[in-house]
Amino acid sequence: MEVAIGLAGWAMGSFCSSLPASAHDTLLNRFCQRDSVSGLANRLSSGAHIYLPGSNEFNLSTTRWSTLDAPNVTITVEPATENDVAETVKYANERGIPFIAVNGGHGAITTVGGVKNGIEIWMRSLNKVAIAKDGKTVTLGGGVLAKSVTDTLWRAGKQTVTGGCECVSILGPGLGGGHGFLQGRYGLISDQFVSMNLVRADGSINTIDRTSDLWWAMQGAGHNFGIVTSVTSKIYDVKYPNWAYQSFIFTGKDVEGLYGAINDHLLKNGNQPVNIMEYSFFFNSPDIDPKNPVIMFFILQEGADVVDEKYTAPFTALGPVVSQAGAGDYTQIPEWTGNALTSPPCQKSGLVNTRFPIDLKTYNTKAQREVYDLFSSTLRQIPALNGSLFLFEGYPLQGVQAIPSDSTAYPFRDNHLLVAPLIIYKWNGDKLEKQAKELGEKLRQILFKASGMKELDTYVNYAFGEETVKNWYGSEKWRQDKLRQLKDKYDPKRKFSFYAPIA
Repeated sequence: MEVAIGLAGWAMGSFCSSLPASAHDTLLNRFCQRDSVSGLANRLSSGAHIYLPGSNEFNLSTTRWSTLDAPNVTITVEPATENDVAETVKYANERGIPFIAVNGGHGAITTVGGVKNGIEIWMRSLNKVAIAKDGKTVTLGGGVLAKSVTDTLWRAGKQTVTGGCECVSILGPGLGGGHGFLQGRYGLISDQFVSMNLVRADGSINTIDRTSDLWWAMQGAGHNFGIVTSVTSKIYDVKYPNWAYQSFIFTGKDVEGLYGAINDHLLKNGNQPVNIMEYSFFFNSPDIDPKNPVIMFFILQEGADVVDEKYTAPFTALGPVVSQAGAGDYTQIPEWTGNALTSPPCQKSGLVNTRFPIDLKTYNTKAQREVYDLFSSTLRQIPALNGSLFLFEGYPLQGVQAIPSDSTAYPFRDNHLLVAPLIIYKWNGDKLEKQAKELGEKLRQILFKASGMKELDTYVNYAFGEETVKNWYGSEKWRQDKLRQLKDKYDPKRKFSFYAPIA
């Protein structure tokens, strides 16, 4: 049932009259009180929509990329204006109902499962992409997805930092920092922010920029402080339109050689070239190796029609079983790397997708062998996990490190590698869930112990959910103190406590 604003009262009455007696003691009953949903509808703009369970749009809005510990909501509001967001927050607060904002539905962190009988604020319609007349900034709606931003800017000869997956939003990753192919030039997604309109926990609408003490927190821990209805970000002229890639597939025998070569010829002790990005993953491909995972490896080069041989030669020398090259422009990278709208990672197929991230400085080749062998043997022993991947991302850091580390809440500007086992399976009971979690944690701990790092740094946008606040937001006491002080000031009742919450 879709509830258009003008019909909300009638529709809700019909819906509530059909509720079984067992529902009368739940929070859903609050929506069936006089003046409840119809009262909310009367506060929203004419373009807003309310969706109830059983409707196609409710199902679409609540279907997530990972099914494990998904939020439990009993109503979806699709706002048409930022004031609709504010009024929904106020309405929820008045009735003691939890709420959560959703963009693309790709946040897989298990903490969002803390939403029980809540309201989802589906940001889909807040999707504008408006380039300023001076060509220096773009204003983005809070629900806009990466592909829309990239394509719109590209047609105008502009670009900005976005994530590498077309179906993911800008603000989902951006509020947690946000890695991307252009970060070597310009920094993280959050480093591009100039100002934003923010609905705070009390339902007030605020425009903030770097003059606000809250600005620091919104760049790395922003999920904890409000719902961003729009953001103005820096954009840049496209100076290097051409991109090239070289891909390789290796079998397990080449683990040490591959990651040793990445260390020596690409990472270069933290001096990875600004126009080079490397990306690899373990995955099963029975056509190539029926018994063990293989390794897909990409080198991407900005401003080239062919990846320079000085970067590819060490990997060609290893003797890959498959090698492929191609060229085009920046907008084609997601297609090359398997992250386009039509690619498997963008499909919501009813699977559990859990990640166990760790940031690293360099590859320890002995540990790479150990995690490969464990990943391989476990997938053989537990075929239900056969669709899993193990991701290794190496982005250039020049633009990221140009921003002072203490100037934003994002804490890990000196880490060179973003690593994450992605354990994928169809949920089939607690036993399989436990096995999947154990595998992900074992793989992560092997890498952590071999890294020599004192703290387990975990990228918050990839987090599983059982890491600590220090893992997500940095272990320095001053960081933790500052986050808690800002949380106490701007969200004392902890309304925003479902995505990697600050204590």
